[in-house]
Amino acid sequence: MIAAFPDFPLSSPRATARITLADSVDCSTPDSDHELMLSVRDGDLDALGKLFERHHSRLFGYLYKLTGQRAPAEDIVQTVFQRMLKYRHTYRNEGSFTAWMYHLARKCAADQHRKSAALPLDANPGALSRQADEAPGAAESAAAIDDRALLRTALDRLDPADREVLLLSRIRELSFAEVAEVLECSAGAARVRAHRALGALRDHFFKLQKGALP
Repeated sequence: MIAAFPDFPLSSPRATARITLADSVDCSTPDSDHELMLSVRDGDLDALGKLFERHHSRLFGYLYKLTGQRAPAEDIVQTVFQRMLKYRHTYRNEGSFTAWMYHLARKCAADQHRKSAALPLDANPGALSRQADEAPGAAESAAAIDDRALLRTALDRLDPADREVLLLSRIRELSFAEVAEVLECSAGAARVRAHRALGALRDHFFKLQKGALP
């Protein structure tokens, strides 16, 4: 049974937004995530609190896009940090903490998916769009909104594995080496999967766009 988790503000991502830089890191030289996790492995729960403050919002964003649901995403974030504590002895003095964290998150999300039997759809692909925010005119603005809606639909139609690799590499901006750690494959395979997924997304988008034309 997982031990009771420390009193971190797990109920809402808004609580994390109120944490200032001075609150979340030392004012002198902040420890790296890797150093903090090594401290957690040695039993320092304060170090786990610092990691929570640094990564809660980012992790919630990833899980929200993956599941499409706010409440389950928040529950999974809590589970991730609980498992960090429970399985701290498995953390190695090498590799990337970020990749290890997303690897845990991926497994927790899969467990949640099996329990709820709900597909992780309705991810918001807005961050995949590289359109600049230039305050266009009414017609251009309407077209941009339509494109984002089509992009969202296109992302929903992707295979879940393709959607996941795009969320990690394009939205969370992990390196391919880190994506490889999360997905348990080689960096080359992660790159190929991301390229293939982006191609599939593009195909779905243009098919939808043609179907939307009068």
